[in-house]
Amino acid sequence: MSEGRNPIGVLSRVGRPTVGLVVGLVGLLVAGCSGGGAPGEQEQGPPAPVVQFAPQNGAKDVSPAAPVTAKVNGGRIVNATLTNADGKQVPGQVSPDGASWSSTEKAGYGKTYTLSVTAQGRGGPQVTQQSTFTTVDPKSQTYVSMIPLDGETVGVGQPLVFRFSKKAPAPDKAKAEEAIKVATEPHVEGAFYWFNSREVHWRPKDYWKPGTKVSLEVDAYGREFGKGLWGEEDRKATITIGDRVVLKADGASHQMSVEKNGQVIRTMPVSLGKPEFPSNNGVHVVTEHHRTKLMDSSTYGLPVEAGGYQTEVEWAVRISNGGEFLHAAPWSVADQGHRNVSHGCINMSNENAEWIFNLLKKGDVVEITNSGGPNLRSWDGFGDWQIPWPEWQKGNK
Repeated sequence: MSEGRNPIGVLSRVGRPTVGLVVGLVGLLVAGCSGGGAPGEQEQGPPAPVVQFAPQNGAKDVSPAAPVTAKVNGGRIVNATLTNADGKQVPGQVSPDGASWSSTEKAGYGKTYTLSVTAQGRGGPQVTQQSTFTTVDPKSQTYVSMIPLDGETVGVGQPLVFRFSKKAPAPDKAKAEEAIKVATEPHVEGAFYWFNSREVHWRPKDYWKPGTKVSLEVDAYGREFGKGLWGEEDRKATITIGDRVVLKADGASHQMSVEKNGQVIRTMPVSLGKPEFPSNNGVHVVTEHHRTKLMDSSTYGLPVEAGGYQTEVEWAVRISNGGEFLHAAPWSVADQGHRNVSHGCINMSNENAEWIFNLLKKGDVVEITNSGGPNLRSWDGFGDWQIPWPEWQKGNK
C-alpha cells in the first residue's frame, strides 16, 4: 500500500502549481490587452490659450503714454476691447497674425481702464480674460512752449527755445532733455544749454546753413519730469532755415553792411548808442517786428526826467530784450555815418529802415562791434551766440 500512495502524492504536488501558473499567465495577457492605465494617464486635448497683459491686472500709477498690449500664447485673438470707467472705448489694433493687440491712442491721467480679450485656441471653446489698471494722477503738470513755431522760416542765428511752464515745479533737467528730440537735415552738431531752471535752448556750433530742415518733438505727455511732475501735452514743429542774412554795424565807422548769403548787398550810414547809453557789442538775433513802436525808456529803468524818452518810431526791429532796436530816426540823419547819438538803438533813415524792416526775419543776425559799450549778455534776448561753444557744450546744468 505504501508504494501505491507515493505516486499519487507526487502527482498532487505537481498538479497544483501547474494550474496556478496558467491562471497567472492568463491574467497578464488580459491586463496587457485592456488599454487601461492608472487614473490621470488618459489622453488630453490642447491647452487653453493664455493672455499676457501689459499693464498687468491690478497695476497702479501707470503712465498714460505706456502702450497697452495683450499677447496670446497658444491661440489667436478673436476680440479685444479697452474701455475706461465710463465705458468709452480706446481704439486699438490686432496684429495680422492675431497673436497680439495694442492700443493706438494714449490713455488719460487718473483713470481706470479694463482690457478684455477673447482668444481662440487650437481646440476647445473660446476664453475671455481681463486686465484692469489705473493711470497715474499727477500732483502737477508742466506745459512746454517752443520757439520757433511749426511752419516758420527763420534766420541762421535762431536758437531752438523750450520753456517749461512757471505754474509747475521746475523739471529735472536730464529728464527734460530726454523728452526733447531735435532732428536736422543735413546733420548739424548742436547741444543744449540751460538759461534757468525752466528754459533750455539748443543751437548749432556755428550759424545754421540756409535750407536746413529742423524737426522738433517734445515727448511730454505721460512722461515724468520729476517727483509728481508730469508732462501736459506733446509738441511738434518743423521749421526751415532761410537765407543767411547778417548785418554788421560798426560803432567806429558808423556804417552798417548787409550781407545776404555771403554777399554784401548794401551798406548804409547808422548811428549807435551815445557814450552815456552805448549799444552792446556782440551777436544779436532778431526777435520782433513793429511797424510803429512807442519807445519808452522808463520800461528799462530810465525815466524821462532823468534823461529818458518816450518817442514813437517807425520800422522797428527788436534785437535784444534790453531795448535795442533797429529803427527809423529822421531826427538823427545828420549824425548817421558820423557820430553815435542814440540811447542804444541803431538809427537809420526812413528809407533804409523800411528796407531793413522788409528784409529781416526772425533769427537773422546783427553783429555790433566798436560800440564803446559792454558785451551783450547771453540771457538778453537771444544772446546765445555770446557763449563760446566749449562752454555751451557743458550745458550749464
